[in-house]
Amino acid sequence: MTIDDWLQRIRLGEDSSLELKRLVIRGDSKVDGPHPDSLADELAAMANGNGGCVILGIDDVSKQVLGIDYAVLDSVEKWLAEIAQTRIQPPLDMFTQHIELPDERGQLRPVIVIEVPRSLMVHKSPNGYFKRIAHAKREMTPDVLARLFQQRSQSRLIRFEEQAVPSTRIEQADALLLRHFLRVNEGDPELQMQRLHLSADDQGISRLSVAGVLLCTPKPSEWLPAAYIQAVAYSGLMNDPNDQLDAKDFEGPLDRQIWDAFDFVRLHMKVPARKVLGRVDYPQYSLRAVFEAIVNAVVHRDYSIWGGRIRLHLFADRLELYSPGALPNSMTVETMRLMSMPRNEVLASLFSKYYPLRDSGLGREYLMDRRGSGVDVILAESERLSGKKPVYENLGDMELRLTIYAASISDKHLS
Repeated sequence: MTIDDWLQRIRLGEDSSLELKRLVIRGDSKVDGPHPDSLADELAAMANGNGGCVILGIDDVSKQVLGIDYAVLDSVEKWLAEIAQTRIQPPLDMFTQHIELPDERGQLRPVIVIEVPRSLMVHKSPNGYFKRIAHAKREMTPDVLARLFQQRSQSRLIRFEEQAVPSTRIEQADALLLRHFLRVNEGDPELQMQRLHLSADDQGISRLSVAGVLLCTPKPSEWLPAAYIQAVAYSGLMNDPNDQLDAKDFEGPLDRQIWDAFDFVRLHMKVPARKVLGRVDYPQYSLRAVFEAIVNAVVHRDYSIWGGRIRLHLFADRLELYSPGALPNSMTVETMRLMSMPRNEVLASLFSKYYPLRDSGLGREYLMDRRGSGVDVILAESERLSGKKPVYENLGDMELRLTIYAASISDKHLS
């Protein structure tokens, strides 16, 4: 960023990713403000949220550049390192940068920019567990904190999809659904299920895992109430019950949910055609892009969110797909095209090996493509058809919404 970029951002004031702090130095070159516990809370809150930066040497009310004396920059750096290492647990990774900005008289003054990336851990600071909301830190309630721990999974040592579902028995797996996975010449069926993480040990009792319930039971929502897709088609442009054309809840095993949702879109989208020198169809959506979007929503959603379900809304001019959960790991909407980090490794692996496609026109052999090209296909295919690029939005760090715009077919195409 240039000096003008920094000054413009400071003028606009604090937001969810920017905190401004005046730095007060005592006569013995020690930092007298802000209080280290308060700053630790701010830094941890950013790490527990979507990251951000703190600029030391700026008055947060007047937005004036106050600066920091050159002689104490090293002391301030040591003070910051101690805060990050001793007052935040687990210790926080952050990056500092010294830049010079002009004060109100035009004199260049040094300030310290502290960059805090979104963390894979959940950090506790001196006054509790905080998360950055808008321009302030907020202490997390127990349910929000529990969900954040589950999302970040503390270094991913235990994945939610591999955990045993307490009220299940492996005998409740449907024999026909298990045929996807079990091989006659590969040993005991229970051991095969364990190797594929479809079952898990629960204090000596073999139970279905979350993945086992999702893939091997006829109705996963019996154990995981939100594990289904809600699909609604509207005749208009708004979420208005008076415009509702059709509504379905797809509650079967995940592969069936994918195909049912895909067929729902195919049934309700408009496909006008012209019949000059043979029939030429003009579909509203690229079926390949729709299929990729539904597969991604099912594979990457957060099944630990008890009240969340995938929602598919089909309007006259667009398709909206809502998937519960923040983006996994340190991914952002901007980096989705560059990174392939599935939240549910077991589901992604099994879909890519055990579920052949029934439709050869979708561009691959199995239900899941592990090359990470799904987002590119969604963007390129949809934009080519409609002229509008699909939009991904991270809603409150709780839900991912994908909007795919329908192709607009004018009368001249059909004449």
